[in-house]
Amino acid sequence: MSILENIIADKQTEVQQNKNLYPIALLEKTEAFSSPTVSLKKYLQKKDKNGLIAEFKRKSPSKGIINKYTKVEDTSIAYMQAGASAISVLTDEKYFGGKNKDLITVRHFNYCPILRKDFIVDPYQIIEARSIGADAILLIATVLTAAEIKEFSELANNLGMETILEIHDVKELDKGIGKADIIGFNNRNLHDFTCHYTNAIKAFNQLPKDLLKIAESGINTAKEAYELKQAGYDGFLIGQQFMEHSNPGFACAQFIQELNKLKA
Repeated sequence: MSILENIIADKQTEVQQNKNLYPIALLEKTEAFSSPTVSLKKYLQKKDKNGLIAEFKRKSPSKGIINKYTKVEDTSIAYMQAGASAISVLTDEKYFGGKNKDLITVRHFNYCPILRKDFIVDPYQIIEARSIGADAILLIATVLTAAEIKEFSELANNLGMETILEIHDVKELDKGIGKADIIGFNNRNLHDFTCHYTNAIKAFNQLPKDLLKIAESGINTAKEAYELKQAGYDGFLIGQQFMEHSNPGFACAQFIQELNKLKA
C-alpha cells in the first residue's frame, strides 16, 4: 500500500472509533457548532491581505518532525498579526502530529477563518469540523468519488462552512466540483512526489473560471507567491516553509513583507 492508502485506511478506522466515543448528537451540542462562521472566500479577497493561508503543521510523512516545540496558540496569533488571511490547522495525529484540540485552541485565540486540514472520508468528520470551530474544510479529490465530493461539499455548505476542493491534476475535475467554493491546486505529483510551484501556473487556465483558486505545496519564496498571484491565483497555502523556522510567526511576517515589496 502507498502512504496515501495507509493514511486513508487508518483514517476510516479512526472515524469509526470517534463515532462511538463522540456521537453526532454530542458534537451538535458544542458552542462552536451553533456559532457563526467566518467566510474564507471573503478573507482571501480582502484588499489589505495577500490571500495567504498560513498552516500549523508539526510533522509530515515525507519530512518527519518539522517543529515539535512551537505552541499552536503562539503561532496562530503571530500568523494573524503578521497579516495572514486565514489559518490552516492539521488535525490528523498519526501522520501529521495534529489533533482536534489544536483547532479548538486556534479558534479560541483568533477571529480569522480557520481551515480544518485532514483526510475527510466520512460525513461525520464534517460535522466534527463544525463542532470544533472550523470555518472551512478541505476535500481531496484524489481519495473521493464524484458522489462523495458532491455529498460532502453540500453538507459543509448546509452547516455554514466553505469547501476547498484540492486537486493534483486537472483531470480530477472530471469528478465534478459539487458545492465547492474554492479550488486548491496542489503542486505535488502524487506519483513521484516531485513538487514545483510552476505546476499550478501551468494548470491555471484549465481551472473553473467562476471559483476562487489557491495554490498549495512547494511555495518557498515571496517571489514564487508573487508569480502565482500574477498568474491569477487568489491565494496560496504555506505551512512547512514557516514551521521549519524556530519562530514560524516571524517567518510568516518576513514573507508577507517581502511579498508586499514585490507588489509595490
